[in-house]
Amino acid sequence: MLQSISKFIYHRLLGWKVTGFKDFKSVPKAVIIAAPHTSWHDFYVGVLLRSAINIEANFVGKKALFNPLTGWFFKALGGAPIVRHSNEKQVDAIARLYENRTVFRMLLAPEGTRGKVSTWKTGFYYIAKAANVPVLMLSFDFENKVNCFSEPFYPTDDIEADFKFMRAFFEGVKGKIPEYS
Repeated sequence: MLQSISKFIYHRLLGWKVTGFKDFKSVPKAVIIAAPHTSWHDFYVGVLLRSAINIEANFVGKKALFNPLTGWFFKALGGAPIVRHSNEKQVDAIARLYENRTVFRMLLAPEGTRGKVSTWKTGFYYIAKAANVPVLMLSFDFENKVNCFSEPFYPTDDIEADFKFMRAFFEGVKGKIPEYS
């Protein structure tokens, strides 16, 4: 029922479509990078997309967000609390989440903000390497109302070449606020 409603809103009312990779059952664990992240509108389009195509996607947050008052809400949206042990790097704490779950696809924006940036944050890359999971790229093309998934990509030891490859996937994609793309 929820999936049908999401499909109706995503496809019919908002006019979006999804293209590219669709065999998500073959990739139960991944880091999904969504770009360009230029507006709060990305959130509801992403939530509708996730429900419309029936993919489990997660995000991480500080343990304090998952308190008795709000924890149920964040968990229902796919949230996972980060519990860092003393002297543990955040990348290692997040990579540990992958070990304890059969399905975990962490979704995040590589820019780290909605504003215009010239370089991406690198945390997602090191998380994928530490957890030995692929990166799936997901475009938010507001100009054409298309979300496109890439094929799974396993990072190599050449971060410069890998980032060049990943950024190329998003070439020409315009976010909700095109000047931030």
